[in-house]
Amino acid sequence: MKYFAFLLLALVSIEANSQSGKVMDNESLPSKILGGTRKYAVYLPPDYETSKRSYPVLYLLHGGGDDQTGWVQFGEVLSITNKAIADGTATPMIIVMPDAKTGQMGYFNSLKNDWRYEDFFFEEFIPYIEKAYRIKSEKRYRAVAGLSMGGGGSFMYALHHPEMFSSACPLSAYVGPLSTDDLKNFLTRTNQTATEAELNTYFKKHNAINLVNDIKDDQKKAVRWYIDCGDDDFLYEGNSLIHIAMKKKEVPHEFRIRDGGHTWTYWRTALPDVLRFVSEAFHQY
Repeated sequence: MKYFAFLLLALVSIEANSQSGKVMDNESLPSKILGGTRKYAVYLPPDYETSKRSYPVLYLLHGGGDDQTGWVQFGEVLSITNKAIADGTATPMIIVMPDAKTGQMGYFNSLKNDWRYEDFFFEEFIPYIEKAYRIKSEKRYRAVAGLSMGGGGSFMYALHHPEMFSSACPLSAYVGPLSTDDLKNFLTRTNQTATEAELNTYFKKHNAINLVNDIKDDQKKAVRWYIDCGDDDFLYEGNSLIHIAMKKKEVPHEFRIRDGGHTWTYWRTALPDVLRFVSEAFHQY
């Protein structure tokens, strides 16, 4: 009797493990652009190792102060994604989480262009990832999402490169400096200097509201947008302003204001909706 009980438990354990994806949070690649090794984490879906198929990919960006392990450790990406795939609200996908903390913090090129993270992301990181894993490389099967600083990365990456992403999901996003004075104050706090021309050029490229206002008519539907921010979040104003800008520009988007603040509790509850939203494009909505 004990043998059969043990066998049953073993079978249950095997079945549970077979339904689980896999996370590796200390992977790395070399970067000539950034002059060193860059780390990343990756989630592989439950059937990755037993199938030969290729998968869609979500680039999931962490916030300021975290690194590539943030979504793994605090965001519970493994259990949340496993559950979403198991209940059919998300399609099996690969999720890639790059480190944007080492060297300098952030997802963009520096004002003086002496730190080129955005160039690294598009010229080295995406090509490397999409060769290292069985990933469908068409735009339709690529999405970007992120929280706070990573939400800002999601906005700018999809606005700078709408040809690259089918969906973008900024969560509690930093939408960039809301004015040139905001940018000047930031430069002062970080001991940076810039000419008026450099400041204006950088502001135009890194203010999501400006970028939305400049979207060409034939590009309004180039990216599917899902924007989510808590009603007690200190970044609420910027997210509300970009919602208004998109409404005026007639850019289709989903906009959610839910109860909550700038916390992992909030972002963990947002992730299932992100997975569902990007899966709609991956499935063909």
